[in-house]
Amino acid sequence: MMQFILNTTEETEAFGAKLFQILPEKCLVFLLGDLGAGKTTLVRGFMRAAGHIGAVKSPTYNIVEEYKIDKRLFFHFDLYRLVDPEELEWIGIADYLQETAACFIEWPEKGQGFLSEPDVILSLTTSDNMRKLFVERMPEHIMDKFLVEKQTHTAII
Repeated sequence: MMQFILNTTEETEAFGAKLFQILPEKCLVFLLGDLGAGKTTLVRGFMRAAGHIGAVKSPTYNIVEEYKIDKRLFFHFDLYRLVDPEELEWIGIADYLQETAACFIEWPEKGQGFLSEPDVILSLTTSDNMRKLFVERMPEHIMDKFLVEKQTHTAII
């Protein structure tokens, strides 16, 4: 497991932007962490790198925000308010996950039994005015790209 220290919101967004550069067009990313840990901030960095210029907010009440940029699809889910994982079936989670799209899911544990295995698992924590990001799962070929890029862009940690 790799760990990154993200001292500012900008560094968290920069990490998300780096993910845009290395993740495949179709991938499923689970984002773990308490409220305020930086999950949506990371997605905001990803979406801005993808070319989105509007607001990127947590889809807490909608459950999902859909973005389409240059014929590419992106889905941002927030399952925090999910009462029963079966609700995901009602919103058509299987259809979303079959799309060629980058899917970010906050609070994935609330959808247990209705979600596919993720390609990437990132866990964020906060302490002493900084964020720690743990890469709990990432395919080796993607991690290798990240590490090569990381050597030339030190602003991320």
